[in-house]
Amino acid sequence: MKTSRLFLHSAALMVAGLTPAAAQAATAAAPQLVSVNKIWDAGQHNAFTDLVRFEGRWFCTFRESEGHVGGDGKARVLSSHDGQQWESTALLAEAGIDLRDPKFSVTPDNRLMLIMGGSVYQGGKTLLGRQPRVAFSKDGRNWTPPERILDKGDWLWRVTWHQGRAYGVTYTLPAPGQPGAAQSEWSVKLVASDDGRNFRPLAELAVPGRPNETTVRFLKNGECVVLVRREAADKMAWIGVSPAPYKEWKWQPAGLQIGGPNFIVLADGSMIAGGRQYNPAPTGARFFIGRMDLQSVTPQLIFPSGGDCSYPGLVWHEGLLWVSYYSSHEGKSSIYLATVKL
Repeated sequence: MKTSRLFLHSAALMVAGLTPAAAQAATAAAPQLVSVNKIWDAGQHNAFTDLVRFEGRWFCTFRESEGHVGGDGKARVLSSHDGQQWESTALLAEAGIDLRDPKFSVTPDNRLMLIMGGSVYQGGKTLLGRQPRVAFSKDGRNWTPPERILDKGDWLWRVTWHQGRAYGVTYTLPAPGQPGAAQSEWSVKLVASDDGRNFRPLAELAVPGRPNETTVRFLKNGECVVLVRREAADKMAWIGVSPAPYKEWKWQPAGLQIGGPNFIVLADGSMIAGGRQYNPAPTGARFFIGRMDLQSVTPQLIFPSGGDCSYPGLVWHEGLLWVSYYSSHEGKSSIYLATVKL
């Protein structure tokens, strides 16, 4: 598609009292936006992306629906050999179900795995319940039908495979009208699976403030790191770390509120995070990436974005950070692919 002519905004950094991530961000060369392209806008509302490199090709997934919430969302899969020319290779759907937030991983036997939230609504908007779905593919075109995993009320948001096992954090909140809904008793727990279908709980995560969307990654020393979105109290995201067997966790506020949080661990052990940054009017929401450590996340690069935006996929490939995200700054919510030099 046509390259969007967009402008780059710089993120301001605080100099005093820097965490290691902030100090690294302040002293290292700032990330540079190399390219950004709109790659899909065919749906009425295109959002919540992920990105993976598989069998020498790029795959990008996202949800298509009538709007941000409600309706019967579908999971679209795009593919490209060069990151420039994209084709739709699959559209996953389930009658009466809103398939949300599709996320890729690659199984130990070299299949693409796609997990999705599965929400049910009354009248198109009132949430009645939900349960995660999973689908598998050997080529990104032919997928198994979405099948239910975990329990009703769960939302397994992203999975990372580590030493032959899939790890993720599922969050649970009562449906409207159910016991506990008024008190917003949200909870998160770490789960694991050997086959991507049957998950078992490993640890309840003691995160207050209505925790929800969580990305799980692993360091070279085997420690598990999570970045958790929070919706109450100060709303700051939390960073958690635990050694195996991932029962004892240490927590630290990330220093800012993050929507749709994602991060990856680079070959040198450093971490790059991204998500929605919340700013006062008139700036509003923007999508950012920046350095992350076990104490904080430091925004460094603000992408051309605005309004309904964020939910990035992040892949390091051949000396560049490849980033998928969605944004509505040009009108309708659309899917973008960017490359960044770190």
